[in-house]
Amino acid sequence: MAMGTCFGKFTRSGKFRLTITCLEFLAQYAKYKVWLKPSAEMSYLYGNHIVKAGLGRITENTPQYQGVVVFSMSDIPLGFGVTAKSTQECRKLEPTAIVA
Repeated sequence: MAMGTCFGKFTRSGKFRLTITCLEFLAQYAKYKVWLKPSAEMSYLYGNHIVKAGLGRITENTPQYQGVVVFSMSDIPLGFGVTAKSTQECRKLEPTAIVA
C-alpha cells in the first residue's frame, strides 16, 4: 500500500529513475531551467532535441551536461533534459545546433 506521489523507481542495478509524475514538484526547486519558444514545444514533446532556434531562455551559468527542467514560455513544465552546451557556448552557436 502506498500514498502520495510517485517520484521515481529504482532500477535493477540500483539507480533511481525519475518519472514524469514528479515534474511539477521538481520544477519549483530546479536550479537550472530552459524555456522553449511556442514553435519548438511540440517538437520537444514528440521526442526531438532542443535546437538553438527553439530556445527561448536558459538559466545563466548552466554548465554542459547538466540536468534541466524544460518549460514553455508561459512557465508550464514540459519535461526533463540534459544540456549539450553551456550557457556561454549557446550564445555562439548557429540556429540549427543542438542545445539540449
